[in-house]
Amino acid sequence: MTTNQPNRLDRIEAIVESNSRAIQAMLDAQTEARLEREEFRSEITQTTASINGAIQQLTTLNEGVVNLLVSLDNDRPTILRRLRSIEDKVDQLLEQQDGGQ
Repeated sequence: MTTNQPNRLDRIEAIVESNSRAIQAMLDAQTEARLEREEFRSEITQTTASINGAIQQLTTLNEGVVNLLVSLDNDRPTILRRLRSIEDKVDQLLEQQDGGQ
């Protein structure tokens, strides 16, 4: 019976050591997974900031295009008047040329 006791204790110690190594491996894996998640969150935060910057640039660009189109709409009557004036002058010159020949 006494020889069985040390053998049993050795087995228990081996199990405890094995469990300890397994627990440590799980803790290491959890730590590594946490670090990977933190790195991933950081990358997502940076990407989100880049996307927000691009959205802001596009918004500014869109506002500029809208302002340009509004300006063109405002200038259209002036441009049309000038084109009519040029057309009238060309017509007068053609009439003068046709009348003189």
